[in-house]
Amino acid sequence: MKLLRVVRFDDSDTRVFERAAEDGEWAVPGGFEFARDTADTLVGKRRQAFANGFLGLAGFGRSTFVAVASADETTRRRLTEALADHFVDRYGAPDRAAALPVAEEEIAFAAELCAEYEPGTTLAVIRELGPEGVREGFRRVAAAEPGAVQSIWSMFDEDGKFR
Repeated sequence: MKLLRVVRFDDSDTRVFERAAEDGEWAVPGGFEFARDTADTLVGKRRQAFANGFLGLAGFGRSTFVAVASADETTRRRLTEALADHFVDRYGAPDRAAALPVAEEEIAFAAELCAEYEPGTTLAVIRELGPEGVREGFRRVAAAEPGAVQSIWSMFDEDGKFR
């Protein structure tokens, strides 16, 4: 099976997110964190996390990029349990047993996202908040030609629209 691992090309995540995920930690898309947000609450670093951040599963920080990586069932189970514990600690789930099915869904979503890609493929996420809720998309980040100039940022205006 394949899952997501954080990739840090530089230290920019430490400046744009409240908490940056560490290079190499396992990750999920993590859009659930923004389920109750509105345009008024999505400002500053929270807006950046919403728009372009994957959720690391070790320190629960954010990352702009992840890579597809091979994982075994033991790793999947450990990550599911860690995420379920996070749901209890951070989001008020009554206990691990109640949180496990939701955590399993999020891990399964990450695995499904990885299914069509080879290990080592780098991915980015982009989210928008619209009248019908959150729209989330993923894209493969192509490897740059040696010496090529490549953009790795998405810019938003103050209304949250892509520039």
